[in-house]
Amino acid sequence: METIRHSLAHILALSIKELYSNVKFGTGPAIDNGFYYDLETEKPITEESLKKIEKKMREIIKKDIAFEKEQITKEQAKKLFKDQPYKLEILKDIETDKVTIYKTGDFIDLCGGPHVESTKELNSKAFKLDKVAGAYFRGNENNPMLTRIYGLAFNTEEELENFLKLREEAEKRDHRKIGKDLDLFNTDEEVGIGLILWHPKGAILWRIIEDFWYKKHLENDYELVRTPHIGNRRLWEHSGHWGFYSSSMYPPLETGQSLEDLQNKKENTESEQFLLKPMNCPFHVSIYNSKPHSYRELPLRWAEAGTVYRFEKKGELSGLTRVRGFTQDDAHIICRKDQVEEELKKVIDFILFMYKAFGFDVESVNVYLSLRDPKDKDKYAGNDAGWNFTESVLRKVAKEKKLNFKEELGEAAFYGPKLDFKIKDVLGREWQCSTLQFDFNLPERFNMTFVNEKGEKEKPYMLHRALFGSFERFIGLLIEHYAGAFPFWLSPIQIKILPVSDKFIDYAKEIKEQLKDYRIQISDEKETISKKIRQGEMEKTPYLLIVGEKEETAKTISIRKRSHGDLGTKTIEEFKNIIIKEK
Repeated sequence: METIRHSLAHILALSIKELYSNVKFGTGPAIDNGFYYDLETEKPITEESLKKIEKKMREIIKKDIAFEKEQITKEQAKKLFKDQPYKLEILKDIETDKVTIYKTGDFIDLCGGPHVESTKELNSKAFKLDKVAGAYFRGNENNPMLTRIYGLAFNTEEELENFLKLREEAEKRDHRKIGKDLDLFNTDEEVGIGLILWHPKGAILWRIIEDFWYKKHLENDYELVRTPHIGNRRLWEHSGHWGFYSSSMYPPLETGQSLEDLQNKKENTESEQFLLKPMNCPFHVSIYNSKPHSYRELPLRWAEAGTVYRFEKKGELSGLTRVRGFTQDDAHIICRKDQVEEELKKVIDFILFMYKAFGFDVESVNVYLSLRDPKDKDKYAGNDAGWNFTESVLRKVAKEKKLNFKEELGEAAFYGPKLDFKIKDVLGREWQCSTLQFDFNLPERFNMTFVNEKGEKEKPYMLHRALFGSFERFIGLLIEHYAGAFPFWLSPIQIKILPVSDKFIDYAKEIKEQLKDYRIQISDEKETISKKIRQGEMEKTPYLLIVGEKEETAKTISIRKRSHGDLGTKTIEEFKNIIIKEK
């Protein structure tokens, strides 16, 4: 598939060459679900141009044109691409004397391949040009901006159609759109991009999830801790974050004077530097080191829903899934060496329980064992023995728990290897959520010890874990998974009472009092009942209760259930029996 997509990128370039004059070509790789080509043209290429280009590509494919591979010297390549400045830039970085080119009709590209042998191998009905965007040459904002044309490509026309349908459904489920429609959250540039403002309904949704999180942690023998949002520079130097994690951290805050002192240009004689915390772990270590510990106390399981701050580039921010301030559902397990495997297994069980509780298919969970790249040891703290042990234990536990996992070199955290869990939503899209990290470095750096059964000091091991990853990302995932139509127990507003007119608001209040164990809202706007019903359905409220003269007289309610429509007239007790089944 990658070969087909790469070949289609060349056909795209050939089509552009035939349709436009003086084209300067950048690069054109295969990517997930398709391909793209970056180029520069005198006449702008717009979305409206794509049909014409696509038609030309189909014409070329029918001609049965060969993809001819050839090796030439670097000097020959410079002459060949003398009018292609971007190809010449790429040639500068090639150290070998020989380079590979591919010829397809009148288009010649500097490319290592592979490609299909001929255009006749390409299915002209299984690709589609998708969109036009701008892209800096080689992704560097100091380079010229090129036009990027994206294409989609699959093995069959049916696969392409299925992808387009899924994407259309995904766009409808976009948590940013639904979040606005349901009045859950927003961002404001004056507050700061990448910082989420939770509205009342969004805050209630958060609280429901957090309360469930706390309850299950206490049931699983975790203890709760709380830590500050900032920490002294010395802490981050000690932990290694200052050196190994600086690209994701904000610069220090100068303290020792007030804003007023600074504005008045008063000399700061007691300067200290603090940093916004990117992680909670050094604080938990500090709590541990505040007193001596015995082997009998271990394992210690300390959990915190702690807000952290990480530097993300503006262009990488996206709704709830990529933000600058977020709350990790964090915990650290400090244990003896003989307890490590059992604690790892318990965390894995906890992760899978949480997924199931929120309606995800645990059978489809993919796990990635992130290992250190032994060729790039400067990126990691610690010694070979520690890395070899922790990696082997994670691998063993993953096998024993029969996780569907694969290994990834170079993806470990700087302080230890980890298991990353990815779940699939209702559309089959994969999301990074839980992480389970095995750390032997922080105990070493902070000289964490406990007294073992021999009365000697021994270093513990530390497990870092987050079940959701972050509340923000997980809520974004839930919004898209359920398209905003949350299960009854998760819905910020579970029941909405719709009085037919103002005369029946008092009766609506009586009903609300009888159902006070649930999250209820009375629709008291001066609108027609049909408009109130439409509004309630747009808000994806699980139950709408309509009350008018008939209902007040009979002490009943007319019930509409989300996705089911009219359930008829019931008494309050009958309705309670219905919603008991929803819990």
